[in-house]
Amino acid sequence: MIFAKQALLPSGWVKNVRIEIQQGLISAISSNSSSAANDTIVDTLLPALANVHSHSFQRFMAGMTEARSAGKDNFWSWRDLMYRFAARLTPDHIEAVAAQVFMEMQEAGYASVGEFHYVHHQQGGLPYDNSAELSHRIFAAAKDTGIGLTHLPVLYTYGGAGCVQLTNGQLRFGNSVDQFLKLSEAAKHQFKQLPTDCRMGVAPHSLRATSPDDLKAVLTACNAGPVHIHIAEQTKEVEDVKAWLGATPVNWLLDAVTVDARWCLIHATHMTANETIQMAQSGAVAGLCPITEANLGDGIFKGSEYLQAGGQFGIGSDSNVQISLGGELRLLEYAQRLLTRARNVMVVHEGSVGHALYANAATGGAQALGRNAGTIEIGKLADLTAIDSTTPQLCALGQEQLLDGLVFAAKDDVVTDLWSAGRHVVKTGRHINRDMIISNYKKAVVSLLAVV
Repeated sequence: MIFAKQALLPSGWVKNVRIEIQQGLISAISSNSSSAANDTIVDTLLPALANVHSHSFQRFMAGMTEARSAGKDNFWSWRDLMYRFAARLTPDHIEAVAAQVFMEMQEAGYASVGEFHYVHHQQGGLPYDNSAELSHRIFAAAKDTGIGLTHLPVLYTYGGAGCVQLTNGQLRFGNSVDQFLKLSEAAKHQFKQLPTDCRMGVAPHSLRATSPDDLKAVLTACNAGPVHIHIAEQTKEVEDVKAWLGATPVNWLLDAVTVDARWCLIHATHMTANETIQMAQSGAVAGLCPITEANLGDGIFKGSEYLQAGGQFGIGSDSNVQISLGGELRLLEYAQRLLTRARNVMVVHEGSVGHALYANAATGGAQALGRNAGTIEIGKLADLTAIDSTTPQLCALGQEQLLDGLVFAAKDDVVTDLWSAGRHVVKTGRHINRDMIISNYKKAVVSLLAVV
């Protein structure tokens, strides 16, 4: 049982709430209650957010690409560095960094993650004896951390728009459709050992890394579960796809396949006004990663127009250059303020912007990962996060301002506890396996730097 001095329920803030969890689900909620012996007592309980988009291996690179080189640095020059770095990773490296990333996410308040997993093969592109070896390493990290995993194996067949051949840096990612389906099937056998709240989906990497025929073949074969795709992240990508397919990426995708509530369109940064409305009306979720998008110089999502059209969004940490739940939501709003030269943008009607950001990301993120979560209700997964409203950053705020304080004033260290489908993995601000995970990560760093 959990006893919260206050909790955010669908009806609003409620005081003195006791929550019972059975088999990972919320089975009972009592308000105006008293705590009982053996209850876990917390200050403020919230529905925990999902991190909808992660490439966990890129956490190794955080801080390594911030020096200007000759010429103009951009996404494409960063990508070349990432390819060279990824070429050196071993299965042990992949497992250690994924566990570190998942732990940091949970300590920041995320209960689940969509791992957009595209490093599949050995250095040079030769498959492992077990073709799903690196997916299995992601599963091991999920078990060690207890995070709710939505595993998204990536179809990555081509090196650029127009079916360009893969380059050396992309060979570890590459699969034909048949190879990809066999790899996914191999992954499913080990996946059954994970908790039942975990999910598998599919992730065509992007239109530039697949083809129309291959995309449709994979969607036919993988006809259930979440579908995630990078879309319209960079202007060059938009131009290349338009020159090849005769339409911008978002426009082509919406016309060519059935995009619905299963889909999460990652970034969707460069859209026309009409595309923004159409995407919102499709029922898909926009997977927004403001910190990475700013770090890579991607651009700014049309947030206000998307919300006004009824669009859903979730947030992700993508390259994991910084893992901060509050930081993602804060930068999402601040980018809109800089773009529009206005304040309090990411809310449709009057009211708290922090509340709107948090609640939208909670429900949109749960939808994107195929999780029965996003609100504190009976029958939902117990994806829950507790924060301390008595900290100096929050203690002056009333209930209706508390999420504004969480997003705009507080650090992630206000998170005291976190449950992923009822698994109580963060207690008093620390992950229960923190020391082991950090030790393994540091060993992996030493090993990796020896060959970089």
